[in-house]
Amino acid sequence: MRAVTDTNVVISGLLWQGPSRRILDLARAGTLDLFTSPALLIELEDVLGRRKFQRRLESAGVDPQDLVFGYAALARLVIPTEKPAVVLEDPDDDEVLACALSARAEVIVSGDRHLRGLGSFRGIRIVTAAELLA
Repeated sequence: MRAVTDTNVVISGLLWQGPSRRILDLARAGTLDLFTSPALLIELEDVLGRRKFQRRLESAGVDPQDLVFGYAALARLVIPTEKPAVVLEDPDDDEVLACALSARAEVIVSGDRHLRGLGSFRGIRIVTAAELLA
């Protein structure tokens, strides 16, 4: 299955146990094909660099760049050619949609209320990590 994981799912999977971690484990096992884009990797590094994650990163003995490089090695990089303007409340979410279009993804995995509120986008299902695993 071809999937794009939103930044909130990636961070949850990298830093904690639970459904988001299992999504990343499926990708590591080759059961799930993950896709990302340059914009999503930049966002991942930016969010991981926020103060609220500092203690968690220190206790794990990693820095944001290490995690971004590791995730970039796990996911396939696509360069979106189209960026739809769909999520007016949070235009950064449009980067997830653009990545999914370019990747020809079957699913977007996200906990973001704006994306989840769409339900689907151009035939691409939008689900939580727990829903994907169910």
